[in-house]
Amino acid sequence: QVQLVESGGGLVQAGGSLRLSCAASGSIFRINTMGWYRQAPGKQRELVASITSGGSTNYADSVKGRFTISRDNAKNMVYLQMNSLKPEDTAVYYCNIFALTIARVGDFWGQGTQVTVSS
Repeated sequence: QVQLVESGGGLVQAGGSLRLSCAASGSIFRINTMGWYRQAPGKQRELVASITSGGSTNYADSVKGRFTISRDNAKNMVYLQMNSLKPEDTAVYYCNIFALTIARVGDFWGQGTQVTVSS
């Protein structure tokens, strides 16, 4: 069993900041990529940012320069620092890992945390 627990979402005014955290636990042998996705109402889930085990990062064009992803490999945690938030960043944010576990290798998802940015 693998669990991903997200925290840090909430309501913030435009221009504000939030920091999301995600803790992975369970029978995990190795985590390769960790990332954050988001899904706004009526839209498809999209990649926000990802980070490899070696620290290489990838960002959606819409968040470049505003969001920063980081990870703590020793703690199996991934973070998303979100600055200069805009109303269009409003969505449910999901933590994702691609990991080798006792049961399988593949994607695992958190339950999601709501981020709401008011104008």
